[in-house]
Amino acid sequence: MPKLMEVIDFLDDTGQVMVCRIPASGQTEIKWGAQLTVRESQVAVFFRDGKALDVFGPGRYVLQTQNVPIITKWVTSFGYGPQSPFRAEVYFLSMKLFPNLKWGTREPILFKDAELKMVRLRSHGIFSMQITEPSLFLNKIIGTQGVFTQDNIEEYLRNIITSRINVIIANEIKTVFDMPKEINHLSLAAKSALLTDFEGLGLSLHDFYISSISVPQEVQIMIDTRSGMSAVGNMDEFMKYKTALALQSAAENPSGTAATGVGLGAGMGMGLILPQYIANAVKGEQADKQQYAADKIRKLKELLDMGAISQEEFECKKKTLLTEM
Repeated sequence: MPKLMEVIDFLDDTGQVMVCRIPASGQTEIKWGAQLTVRESQVAVFFRDGKALDVFGPGRYVLQTQNVPIITKWVTSFGYGPQSPFRAEVYFLSMKLFPNLKWGTREPILFKDAELKMVRLRSHGIFSMQITEPSLFLNKIIGTQGVFTQDNIEEYLRNIITSRINVIIANEIKTVFDMPKEINHLSLAAKSALLTDFEGLGLSLHDFYISSISVPQEVQIMIDTRSGMSAVGNMDEFMKYKTALALQSAAENPSGTAATGVGLGAGMGMGLILPQYIANAVKGEQADKQQYAADKIRKLKELLDMGAISQEEFECKKKTLLTEM
């Protein structure tokens, strides 16, 4: 014997269903007097004759349709056959937060960097959304689908996010070297720009995070090289230091690999550096001698003025010091 009344509810074991139509497939002939149960995390939209009549919050409701059990079937069977012409359906919408949804740039973003010129960037992160306008979301996105999950809309939202991210990165930062300190600012700017897009779909953007913005491998190598050069500091002094170490190693092991390295390096790269290094060393030594002689002559003059030495002794010592310079 067929059921005279129906009990309509929906439970989602996966946690990913955003909308489910009852019945999900087949004919939609909800009987008159059906009991509708809506849970705290849901709303239900009741359609009759193709129109949304009401939105039900949490609770139990009695639905009124034109499908009176047994009687309607018997009456309408003469003109319409076994299927009732009086259509009704219920859409259950999950009002819970859908967290940890992923987004990412499928194609690299072309970015004009103030220091590196043109570079290609990739970015990815997570966001969370929630249905806030059930009727708007149902009519704009769902249509007449039987079941709609977060995977069905994630790709569409990902494309919207990517288009906004392109503009935000171009407007908010000048160089990729500023990205680490600007990542939170970029996340907030992106969320603010996306709020209107989500609201237009009946959704709210609960949170939005940029996890990373990365450059191609070859650009990363250039950045690492630049960081290493900055860590070295004075490149001229560093090269002098490396040359001295190489020379010392060669002197200690004239027949080993160090001597081979010096033979090749000094003959090419180091050979260009050593003359300048030696010249600078000679200049420094001469300057030290001149300063030493000048100090000695100054002290001798003080002794002469005090009468401690004679003029002849002063001239003799002065001549000797000038000769050493």
